[in-house]
Amino acid sequence: MSALRKKFGDDYQVVTTSSSGSGFNQPPPEKKKKRQRFVDKNGRCNVQHGNLGGETSRYLSDLFTTLVDLKWRWNLFIFILTYTVAWLFMASMWWFIAYIRGDLNKAHNDKYTPCVANVYNFPSAFLFFIETEATIGYGYRYITDKCPEGIILFLFQSILGSIVDAFLIGCMFIKMSQPKKRAETLMFSEHAAISMRDGKLTLMFRVGNLRNSHMVSAQIRCKLLKSRQTPEGEFLPLDQLELDVGFSTGADQLFLVSPLTICHVIDTKSPFYDLSQRSMQTEQFEIVVILEGIVETTGMTCQARTSYTEDEVLWGHRFFPVISLEEGFFKVDYSQFHATFEVPTTPYSVKEQEEALLLSSPLMAPSLCNSGEKNSSLDCLETLEDNDSTTKLPTKLQKITGREGLPKKLLRMSSTTSEMTYSFGDLPMKLQRISSVPGVSDDKQAGKASKINTEPMSKSVADLPPKLQRLAGGGGGRMDGHLPPKLRKMNSDRFT
Repeated sequence: MSALRKKFGDDYQVVTTSSSGSGFNQPPPEKKKKRQRFVDKNGRCNVQHGNLGGETSRYLSDLFTTLVDLKWRWNLFIFILTYTVAWLFMASMWWFIAYIRGDLNKAHNDKYTPCVANVYNFPSAFLFFIETEATIGYGYRYITDKCPEGIILFLFQSILGSIVDAFLIGCMFIKMSQPKKRAETLMFSEHAAISMRDGKLTLMFRVGNLRNSHMVSAQIRCKLLKSRQTPEGEFLPLDQLELDVGFSTGADQLFLVSPLTICHVIDTKSPFYDLSQRSMQTEQFEIVVILEGIVETTGMTCQARTSYTEDEVLWGHRFFPVISLEEGFFKVDYSQFHATFEVPTTPYSVKEQEEALLLSSPLMAPSLCNSGEKNSSLDCLETLEDNDSTTKLPTKLQKITGREGLPKKLLRMSSTTSEMTYSFGDLPMKLQRISSVPGVSDDKQAGKASKINTEPMSKSVADLPPKLQRLAGGGGGRMDGHLPPKLRKMNSDRFT
């Protein structure tokens, strides 16, 4: 605790999720009514299949998988029952052959050769079968060459015994070697946490491996289970949505030799885009975590599952560090695996934060120029300057003024005699370069305008592009008559 405060500051409070933890100064929160989970904390799915009807016969088509999926008590019962029935059946077959041949009555006759020596009742026939099946061979009971039907039954017994052994022993082996118990040594944190990481609101939870043997090609996935209603009115119970935990960057591929914190960045593509601390109190959802990997010792695929409901997601918390550097190795303290501590976190959702940032951003200022009033471009520039005097002009306005690095104060072009009422943005680019000379003072600009009134326009027309020369008629004088009405009015206002 003291080391944590020294590292992170006194404002952080450690919160242990175990019932035996201490350090809680706040009263315990009110317990909510426990609702039904889709996936338990131990990974068991709370789903039962009912009203199958005639579909139950499908289980018999895959009998081996059906036996493997049964519980251990049913597996042991079927194992013992199958061997008992098979032994009794084969013992009765040997007894039946001895009964048909009359060997039971002549068993003690030394001159008579029976089918099976020393078989004179059912217990002796049963012992003969067990000795033959288990390859014990005491030598007291044996098949003679005077019994061809006994030889055929012996071959059938050997084939049937091999099939039964392969089926039942294989089933028990697969049952014992299932990697479900390997998942017991894969840990998940009891709670998930939401806090800021790298400047982004992030959902986090922790996974760990208690064994020294590694999980090869470990991969983690997350599903959000939440009921919703479509715009068409269709209700989707437990709709499954994908939570990105690094699929695009490869962060979902884990090197699970020490506890790792899995992160889901809450952005515009996240289902938690509009989730805030207040709305989480009324939301109902369940986060299902699936960890898959190959067991290094057996080569079999293992899957571990858990889930987090909305009550198990802590807003404004971060996980306690569990790895420390010792002399020559790294030590993992699993006593703090589930521990979290509070950190300053905004209570607003990412959507609310982006909307607030958009409203307070100075980039909203150009929208003032798009209002219903017909403001000039210079008015828009003045509005931009009032909002942020240090902001550079947009590229479009820099091209209009003719000089990209020109300060905005020099853009206020006004005359001592009359104010220019037109906007450079209303003229074509080539006319703007002709009608205005950037960087010239107001007096020089006025003098140049009077000079333009006295000089002949033939030289100016010659300097124009061919398209504008055709508009001017190719001759001298002013070209007002050949210009469009809007440009003609602007040109007349300029020379007045």
